Amino acid sequence: MDEKAPLVLALDTATACTTVALTRGTMSHGEILATASLVGKITHSRRLISLVDWLMQQARVDWSMVDAIGVGLGPGSFTGLRIGMATAKGLASASGRPLVGVSTLDVLAAACESSRMICAVLDARKKEVYCGFYWQQEGRVERMGEIEVLPPEELARCIDTPTLMVGDGVVTYQELWRDLLGDLIRFGTPASRLPSAAVLGLFGGERLVAGDTLEIGAAVPLYVRKSDAQLSLVTRKHHTKKQ
Repeated sequence: MDEKAPLVLALDTATACTTVALTRGTMSHGEILATASLVGKITHSRRLISLVDWLMQQARVDWSMVDAIGVGLGPGSFTGLRIGMATAKGLASASGRPLVGVSTLDVLAAACESSRMICAVLDARKKEVYCGFYWQQEGRVERMGEIEVLPPEELARCIDTPTLMVGDGVVTYQELWRDLLGDLIRFGTPASRLPSAAVLGLFGGERLVAGDTLEIGAAVPLYVRKSDAQLSLVTRKHHTKKQ
């Protein structure tokens, strides 16, 4: 592996999984130096920095060797996204390294190999899912259209071709989609339900090589929909205007 290939410290906290990795290179020509993932009820803020420190020690990588910080943009848990983005921005600022971002749904799809259309889905709560459609060609995935948030039944109506579904939305709605879509749908393995920081890092290496970096001060997660607090504020303003 070319030692000049970018070394990326990547992290994603969009789901219940805290995932961190050190990668060198890109999706087409890269390697995974180290990766660690934890799933549990402990909040990301209590384990993310310690996991980053531990991983760098185990891989014998110091900050002088890191070329960029990669962060999963979401969509996903609003709290998780804020923690991940704040941590990534802090690390990028402190180390003087550029920040690169990749959608968590893009990461889920890029980890798959399938001749079927790929639908990446994350549980958005409130009986909705975040979703994106992808085609894989020559080992690469291309997103078709925008990332959306939809009720699971409405998402099923969008599928009319053989599809592989991945992401943690499968855990909640697998039986519903199987009933509605029958043989059109296949579900990925349990490993495909959680994002991989290793894939994120290699994806981030491509963004870095292309010069596609984020402005640290202005970078924000990909929320897709408004938070409960924002919706409550809109409702209060609307109610006030009517009075």
